Amino acid sequence: MSVNRSTVTLVEAPRGLAGVVVADTEIGDVRGREGFYHYRQYSAVDLARTRSFEDVWHLLVHGELPDTARSAAFAAETAALRRLPDEVAAALPAIAAVGRDSGPLAGMRTALSLLGAARGFRPVYDIDAERRRADTVVAAAAVPTLLAALYRLGRGLDPVEPREDLSYAANYLYMVTGRVPDGRRARAVEQYLISTIDHGFNASTFTARVIASTGADVAACLVGAVGALSGPLHGGAPSRALDTLDAIGTPDRIDPWIRERVLAGERIMGFGHAVYRTEDPRSRMLREVARSFGGPRVEFAVEVERRVEAILAELKPGRELHTNVEFYAGVVMELCGLPREMFTPTFAAARVVGWSANILEQARDSKIIRPVARYVGPEAPVAVPVPPGV
Repeated sequence: MSVNRSTVTLVEAPRGLAGVVVADTEIGDVRGREGFYHYRQYSAVDLARTRSFEDVWHLLVHGELPDTARSAAFAAETAALRRLPDEVAAALPAIAAVGRDSGPLAGMRTALSLLGAARGFRPVYDIDAERRRADTVVAAAAVPTLLAALYRLGRGLDPVEPREDLSYAANYLYMVTGRVPDGRRARAVEQYLISTIDHGFNASTFTARVIASTGADVAACLVGAVGALSGPLHGGAPSRALDTLDAIGTPDRIDPWIRERVLAGERIMGFGHAVYRTEDPRSRMLREVARSFGGPRVEFAVEVERRVEAILAELKPGRELHTNVEFYAGVVMELCGLPREMFTPTFAAARVVGWSANILEQARDSKIIRPVARYVGPEAPVAVPVPPGV
């Protein structure tokens, strides 16, 4: 619907901008009806199965997969940036103490701002493409260190210094738990991280791009993205999906628990997605990862998934509802030793690379993102009432 306001033609968009194309991108796409998504020209799931996190990071910020030599060089480059500036590390205990109840993700908003100041980040509008890219790599390399340190400080534990000899995923697990993970768990977390690096113009990615369009510095763009991610409708579901398994408890309670919620019209956490109309490919891959570990927890999750789909087919015929990435992500992260309060922060440790790629792409366009709102208040202008006695 078009509305003429003065000389400007306004186009009324659907709620939440659903289905509205707001930009062109070369970073990737989500094809919801097909159950497929990709990073640049490669299947994201295939990348998660075959490449390292650092290789996919290189793909997103440099535009191509690295060869063996460049892969090693980029991994070494990013590993060397994990250690925090002294002034940032010194401030983390206070940030963790103030935000003890709000968790590491909230603390990271403050810490990222401080990191940007300490590293001398300048507005992307004022710097060239190579400096912008360097700033995103500095920030993304530091995010796991910030998250792990804030988590440990919030629990009264000393932060664990990052190690340059470990991969991105293994080092993250090491800094959170204080133990070097075995290769199997490190790889499982790495596959999860790769699968969640980017996923279209979701709320946090779009937020990062809006801020980048103003010419702000990389830290400001990332802080805004983290703020969007912190909302429970966006990044808070992996732990809630595990809460569902805990609430059901035992196999004999699966059917009555599910039926009660479906008939009451309640949402079952870990099921359904705003874009996919078929099985979420990330969930399919993470189910494979979980089943490679085996055990009662995994078997129970698989049975819950099977019964939810069967009962929905019976009670809500024609309604497509499948597990989303959060369902098996929670199972995999739990198997690998990550505490539930770190599930969404771990998601952020992956998505920071996708945000970075989008910031770089948006910074190439000098046009600020400036939509309009449709005014629905009282008709204007109305004379301003004069207070009595004036």
